[in-house]
Amino acid sequence: MRAVIMKSPGDVRVEDRPDPVIEEPTDAVIRIVAACVCGSDLWPYRGADDVHDRWMGHEYVGVVEQVGDAVTTVSPGDFVVGSFVISDGTCPICTAGYQSRCVNAEFVDGGIGTQAQYARIPYADGTLVATPSYPDEDLIPSLLAASDVFGTGWFAADAAQAGPGKTVVVVGDGAVGLMGVLAAKQMEAERIIAMSRHADRQALAREFGATDIVEERGKEGLATIRELTDGLGAHSVIEAVGTQESMMMALRACRPGGHIGFVGVSHDVEIPGGRLFMGLVHLHGGPAPVRRYLPELIRLVMERKVDPGRVFTTQLPLEEAASAYAAMDRREEIKVLLWP
Repeated sequence: MRAVIMKSPGDVRVEDRPDPVIEEPTDAVIRIVAACVCGSDLWPYRGADDVHDRWMGHEYVGVVEQVGDAVTTVSPGDFVVGSFVISDGTCPICTAGYQSRCVNAEFVDGGIGTQAQYARIPYADGTLVATPSYPDEDLIPSLLAASDVFGTGWFAADAAQAGPGKTVVVVGDGAVGLMGVLAAKQMEAERIIAMSRHADRQALAREFGATDIVEERGKEGLATIRELTDGLGAHSVIEAVGTQESMMMALRACRPGGHIGFVGVSHDVEIPGGRLFMGLVHLHGGPAPVRRYLPELIRLVMERKVDPGRVFTTQLPLEEAASAYAAMDRREEIKVLLWP
C-alpha cells in the first residue's frame, strides 16, 4: 500500500509499505476512506520534534476489511470513525472517560499511521465507532474531523465549561481553535471571542459562532478581552496552540473561578506558580479523550446539525501529501484533507 512517511523535518514522502494484517484477536484492519494533515504534524515538520522515518497520520475514517476473533462492536463493511489514540475501552482510566490515557494507549501517529491506504487498528472495540449507516459522501469530511480536530475542540470547550450564559475566549485560530468555537456554540455559550489575525480564519470563526474577533496579541489583546468582559475576564478559555505565549494569555484572560481547557500540544510551556495561585482558575486539558465524545459527534454530523468539515480548506490525493504539509506550514490552508 501507499503511505506517508516523514523522513526528517521538512521531508515528507509517499512510499510503499507492507499491507497491514490482523496480529491480535482485538485488531481490525480498515481501508482508509479519508485522512488529513493535523496542525500537530507541523511540529516535527518544522523540526520542533525529533523525527526520522515516521509513519504519519492519526485522523481517519474508513471501512472495516477484517476483524480479529475477539472484536464484537464492528464488522467487515462497517464505516467507522476512530480516535487518534488507541484505547482498550475497559481499563479504569477508559471507564472514567479518559481513553487517551488508557493503560494500553498508543498514539496512532508513528507506529500505525493513517495517512495511508490501509491501517491496522489495535483494540478495535475500544477505539472505533461505526456510523449507523454508510454516510453520504459530503458528510465524510465532517466525520473525519470528529476523529481528532472536532473531538479535541469539543473536549477543550467541555473542559472550559462552556455553556449557556458563558463568555468563551478561544486562544488560537488554527483548526482546533475553530472547532472550539463550533463546540462552544453547540454548548450554547452566550459570547464567543476568537483571537485571530487572519481574515480567512476570522470569517470561518464567525460562521462557526464567534460573536467577537480580537486581532491584537499580548497586552493589547488582553486589554480588549478585559474591555469585552467588563474587566473580569472570560468564564471559559480554550487554549489551542501549545506555546508559552498562548498559555499565559489563557491564564490572564480567564476570570477568577473560571475554567481553562488546554489542548494545544505543549512545547516548552512553564506556568509560573504565582500566576497560577493568584489566578484562582480551574485548569484541565491534555490529549483529548476523543473516544468519549465520538458517539455524540457522529450523531450530530449524521443528523446534519453541525458541519465541522468546513475546516478543510482544500482536498488533495494522498500522493500529494508533501504539498499539503507545505501549504499548511505556509498558512495557505487551514487544514488539508487527503483522499487515499
